[in-house]
Amino acid sequence: MFIVALQFPDELLKDCTKVVRGLREKIGKLKEQAGVGLFVMADSTYGSCCVDEVGASHINADCVIHYGHTCLSPTSTLPAFFVFGKAMIDVSSCASSISNYASNNSKPFLVLFGLEYAHAIPNIREELVAEASTLSGSKAKTVFHFAEVMCPLINPPDCHKDSGGLLRSVGDGKVSDEPGVAARSRHSIGGLSWELPSGQKMEDYLLLWIGSDNSAFANVVLTFNGCEIVRYDANGNCLGTDFSQQRRILKRRYYLVEKAKDANIVGILVGTLGVAGYLNMIHQMKELIAGAGKKVYTLVMGRPNPAKLANFPECDVFIYVSCAQTALLDSKEFYAPVITPFEAMLAFNRGSEWTGAYVMEFRDLINSSPVEVKSYSEEARFSLVQGRYVEDFDLQEKKVEENEGVLALANATEKALQLQDRSSNSLTKGTVQSGADYFASRSYHGLDMHGDNSMPEPYLIGRTGKASGYQHEEGK
Repeated sequence: MFIVALQFPDELLKDCTKVVRGLREKIGKLKEQAGVGLFVMADSTYGSCCVDEVGASHINADCVIHYGHTCLSPTSTLPAFFVFGKAMIDVSSCASSISNYASNNSKPFLVLFGLEYAHAIPNIREELVAEASTLSGSKAKTVFHFAEVMCPLINPPDCHKDSGGLLRSVGDGKVSDEPGVAARSRHSIGGLSWELPSGQKMEDYLLLWIGSDNSAFANVVLTFNGCEIVRYDANGNCLGTDFSQQRRILKRRYYLVEKAKDANIVGILVGTLGVAGYLNMIHQMKELIAGAGKKVYTLVMGRPNPAKLANFPECDVFIYVSCAQTALLDSKEFYAPVITPFEAMLAFNRGSEWTGAYVMEFRDLINSSPVEVKSYSEEARFSLVQGRYVEDFDLQEKKVEENEGVLALANATEKALQLQDRSSNSLTKGTVQSGADYFASRSYHGLDMHGDNSMPEPYLIGRTGKASGYQHEEGK
């Protein structure tokens, strides 16, 4: 039997029975009918935008059909087909609003959109052409470039890839590799791809987003934070240009990077078990953290929340390895910062500076930014968070640890995280500390069994009755 897993997000579960009924009717009409089993998956292990390969493996599924909003991240083991859905949009109102706004701008437009509105993009393009034909002069010269949807069918062994390891788009636009054709720069984000002519960059375009203010749009705002962005709200039929709140997120992320530099113990949160390349990213993060002289632990816990992470108070910072649309966690409620792999590279690579560029896709980091494990430096660095110089590690202790092993670790435990002085001009000196060291320094270690007697103790009979009046109490 061929087993198909149907993955629905929580908001579409109410429609799953209708979908299954319709699929069974279609399968029953096939001439060469083979045994096909349909299973509905809900409450995905991680974000609902990714294919839940873990849940599909529980039923030994041969493929997954994903419904609803998706990040279109490539899968690791199972083929997947994505059904984006068709959200309602007023095509005429959308084209009219865009045309009126474009008449007052000289920049060319790059149109990006939520995948749920992909069905309406050809109609919007036709409306914009019709609107432009009625205008005269410079107003009719506005150039619109439309992104294209990448292939909704992903097959890991045979997926269409370009030289950079990214999925190639299919549809009207094709990538030309013919000799003599001017080289073009290819970009992709959130299941969309497009090309820019030679010599042009993203900052030369005004980005127009058609869709909701969701995680996909936040991904666009942060990735292309140097571009002017306009969003058309399909629900309210209006254009929005004020995205100061999204831009302030970058300031918050920069603060978390500075705070992560002072971390001693780092936890890697596995936020996906299906996105292709996640294991390579985890290994890359481990090498980076080890090269910075810090302890690292890998944690798998499904969707992280403050209660789960509070069980690991020894971790000073967490690195969340997940797809681009779920990578940003608002860590204000967490006891320790939660950063992305890109931010970890900035924090743990000595001499790295943030140029303003922001990378959300960890697969882009694997392809373009291999980790450089730098040698230890004796020079202390200045912590912007603590306001003093910090010596992250001690070379002499590292050499002793390599030579004496366990004995050196015991000695380092006694001297872990010592503060020489609390004045603002002092040097904070810290040594490498592990989770076991942190546990040993706690005042409470749990229930202890005292004595060498292993024989069971006699049991005692407790009180009987209600708390308001037990049976053995007087006057009851």
